[in-house]
This record gives sequence, structure tokens and C-alpha cells, in this order.
Amino acid sequence: MFSVLSYGRLVARAVIGGLSQTDSRDYSLVTASCGFGKDFRKGILKKGMCYGDDACFIARHRSADVLGVADGVGGWRDYGVDPSQFSGTLMKTCERLVKEGRFVPSNPVGVLTTSYYELLQNKVPLLGSSTACIVVLDRHSHRLHTANLGDSGFLVVRGGEVVHRSDEQQHYFNTPFQLSIAPPEAEGAVLSDSPDAADSSSFDVQLGDIILTATDGLFDNMPDYMILQELKKLKNSNYESIQQTARSIAEHAHVLAYDPNYMSPFAQFACDNGLNVRGGKPDDITVLLSIVAEYAD
Repeated sequence: MFSVLSYGRLVARAVIGGLSQTDSRDYSLVTASCGFGKDFRKGILKKGMCYGDDACFIARHRSADVLGVADGVGGWRDYGVDPSQFSGTLMKTCERLVKEGRFVPSNPVGVLTTSYYELLQNKVPLLGSSTACIVVLDRHSHRLHTANLGDSGFLVVRGGEVVHRSDEQQHYFNTPFQLSIAPPEAEGAVLSDSPDAADSSSFDVQLGDIILTATDGLFDNMPDYMILQELKKLKNSNYESIQQTARSIAEHAHVLAYDPNYMSPFAQFACDNGLNVRGGKPDDITVLLSIVAEYAD
């Protein structure tokens, strides 16, 4: 059982590998998503664009295409709090702001900040923590603007190579930067970072560039070379091919996550920090796979 969500009825006129950039044309993203909750094997699946405690959104505005992923911190479950509520509400709020045009494409940190402060001002308290990654393609300037807080992230692939990527943010091993809302009695005791702490970047994209946005459930289980091997299956830029490749990547990561003999990127990182760890890392996995295409209304 898997869940695949997709977006857009865009006709991609680019060929994988990239074409020369023409300033007069608007660009857009053709995007598909796939994911698994960590409790997948128990048959526990979430509705909507949530896979376990992960959440995501894909939104379109006349000036930009915007994507986001968030990973709810599972430790809140020990206190009777559903971690998916925070990540899911954060992403839904980001999506609404984009659709209402309440954002500036060159400032994805602003989307994250406004969404977070809306959550803080909710009349009904919403407790929890989450990492977050926002990716914005400005259609007119052909620039990709990003904001990443924590250990979710993105890759830009061109000609079979990673040409741009996010930087992971960790306080210490397995403790990523995160947005949090804690009960009054726990404020100061719960790790909480400002959305302004997000690592931001801007990058010029080309037609045919591949953008992979995902939570740490992917990156902790699949190194770059495996991801690039999977992306070779993407022979053209039509929607169905993107969807199939997103599914293949998520399925591969899910299998590796439960392999006790596999030396995963997470296990290697643990060993680098003095821990004797081997195997994959069972976790929620969310994958958004996009191709930069010529905009078709």
C-alpha cells in the first residue's frame, strides 16, 4: 500500500538534462509526491498530504510554484500529543498563504515565519515541534528561492549531478533545528528555534532541472549516489514518469529503512559521533519530485 499525490496539468516542454534558459519564457514545476508513514507495515496511514508525522504541500500562484515538507517531532507522543498535528497545520497554513498571494517569492523564510506566528496566535493551543523546508520557483526570474530549518531538505540535479542543495541544521546528533510550541509551564525547556534561523538560498534553474524535496526519512536512508541512480529512471518530463519515479524513490528508501545490515547514511553519521549503529533508520518518508518546465497556462 502506498499513497501518491500529484499536482498540476502542466505540459512539460523540456527534455531531461536541461536546455538553455530563455528569459522571455515563464517556468513552472511539474511535481508528484509519494510517501510512507513509519507505521506503514501496521496499516496506519494518514489522510491528506501527511505520511505519518510528516506533512507536505504543493501550491501554485500566478507568480510562483511553492512546495513544502515538514517532519513532526515524534517525542511529543510521549506527552499525549499527536506530532502530525503541528507539522500538518504548519504546511496547510503555508499552502493557504501562497494561494491567497500573501507571500513574496524571493522570501520563503517569510512564508514560514507568517505561518508559524499564526500557529502561535491560535485560540486553541497547538502543541508540538517540526522541521520545515520551503522551495519557491519564481516563474519570471527563473530563480529557486529556498528556506530550510532542520534536517529535511532538497537537491537540484542537472545532467545527472547535484548542482545545488540545502544545508542540514543540527544542534547535535539527531537533534535538528525545529519550530516549536510548548505549554507555558514547559517554555524554555523545549528546544525551539526561530524561523529566521532557517538556511536560505537562491539559485538560477534551467529547463529540465530536477528538484527533489524530502524529509530526513529519505536522506537518512539513501545517499546521493542511490538517489541519482533512481533519477536515471526519469526518461522524460511528463507527469506520469515523474510520479512513477517519485514512487520508486520512496519505496526504495522504505525498504532500506528496515534493513538491519545496511550501513545507512544515518548509521554512518551515528558512527561518526561515537555510536555503534548499523542498519537503516525506520522513519516517515516524504518525497516531492519536480521538473522545471516551460509554463503552460
